[in-house]
Amino acid sequence: MEDLVLVILFLFLALCLSLLVIPLLFAKQETKNLPPGSMGWPLCGETLAFLRPHRSNSMGSFIQKHCSRYGKVFKSHLFGSPAIVSCDPELNLFILQNEEKLFQANYPKPVLDIVGKLSLITASGELHKKLRNVAVSFITASKSAPLFFLLVEKLTVSMMDSWKDRKEIAFCKEAKKFTLNLMVKHLLSIDPEEPLAFKILEDFETYMKGFVSLPIYIPGTAYARAVKARERLSLTVREIIREREQDISRHREGDFLDVILAKRSLSYEETVSVVLDLLLGGYETTATLIALIVYFLGHAPNVFERLKEEHQAIRQRKEDGEPLNWEDYQKMDFTYNVIHEAMRCGNVVKLVHRKAIRDVVFKDYFIPSGWKVLPLFTAVHFDPTLHENPSEFNPWRWTDHKAMAKKVMPFGGGPRLCPGAELAKVEISFFLHHLVLNYRWKIKADDFPVAYPFVDFPRGLVLDIEPTEVDSGK
Repeated sequence: MEDLVLVILFLFLALCLSLLVIPLLFAKQETKNLPPGSMGWPLCGETLAFLRPHRSNSMGSFIQKHCSRYGKVFKSHLFGSPAIVSCDPELNLFILQNEEKLFQANYPKPVLDIVGKLSLITASGELHKKLRNVAVSFITASKSAPLFFLLVEKLTVSMMDSWKDRKEIAFCKEAKKFTLNLMVKHLLSIDPEEPLAFKILEDFETYMKGFVSLPIYIPGTAYARAVKARERLSLTVREIIREREQDISRHREGDFLDVILAKRSLSYEETVSVVLDLLLGGYETTATLIALIVYFLGHAPNVFERLKEEHQAIRQRKEDGEPLNWEDYQKMDFTYNVIHEAMRCGNVVKLVHRKAIRDVVFKDYFIPSGWKVLPLFTAVHFDPTLHENPSEFNPWRWTDHKAMAKKVMPFGGGPRLCPGAELAKVEISFFLHHLVLNYRWKIKADDFPVAYPFVDFPRGLVLDIEPTEVDSGK
């Protein structure tokens, strides 16, 4: 009993001491000109308000109120750490360009538990460079491979054909099926019809739901199921690798896993992690972006018509049934604008997590070493001082690419610039080519993209679809 009293007394004294010391620490830092802001509630800070779901094609009430009250750079307490939130494009660029010099990737533990410590998302330093180089080699090889373009075209046409007798489709589900089938076939030579492809798709859907759930590891919760799904995906890839190693004589033209194994530059676990990263990046983010474009086109008939005109012109220059190629892609200027405007308006990536690894002074602001730093892209994308009518989906604003590139970073920047950005744009451009030439659609119900913070459509983006005559111009 006496021991219990002593423990309680010790904890009480420790709490009192922390309540006295922590304000003094913050007061010391305040003298160095920390940005204004609020630290919120004890322990959780302002995390719950910061993560409150909102339309992804908006800034969200939390950021809007804080920017209005404190300015484009403010302090807070988020994800269990004191934090600096940046809605300033100059500071965001400064943070991204000074990776490993002044700042370092610093994702919350629940994210680490799901993606793993060897993921490109969370790795730092030499490990990140090593893994990124492998991912970049995959992207480079794919862009120059005619077989990849043919695969994109084949899967796109197959999906369009499957809609001909349907009046309604759940587009998010269709987009995810398309992108995962493409990546699984290109990476692992698994055909979409194989049972293993269905198994991988099912596990990836469970895996992604864990990102938008409360990080509570209790059996049956979405988070616990996501961790288990990631383990199953790892085992699936490991089994594929074992089979490859036992059958090294088998040739798979265009299969990237064989290329990785032949180089033997990665450990077993690193190989598994890179394959899962490439599958995740090529599957989830690309599918989400396609869904966003379809959503915005459904509300902007003038953009749809201009996009269709561009693709009709491309089709007129080709023989009947002739597949698209790299040269065709390079002529899709307005398509490029549509993709980038959908990234700006839809915000597939709301923010990235960084930590200051030393004291930093930017302009008049002091950022203490050890503090979390959150470059928030959404706020920059909807800043009325940077974009005229920022909430309007207007691809024509991208006519001046260089000017927009200074104000919008849809694919990140610095050493962590998305390595698959160009490949994703090729896939989306080819998909849109066949979509706008073959179908018109209307969005059913009042569906819209929501940031959880990962973007999703609550109702799955159900479309009423109607086939149209393909005008070849011949």
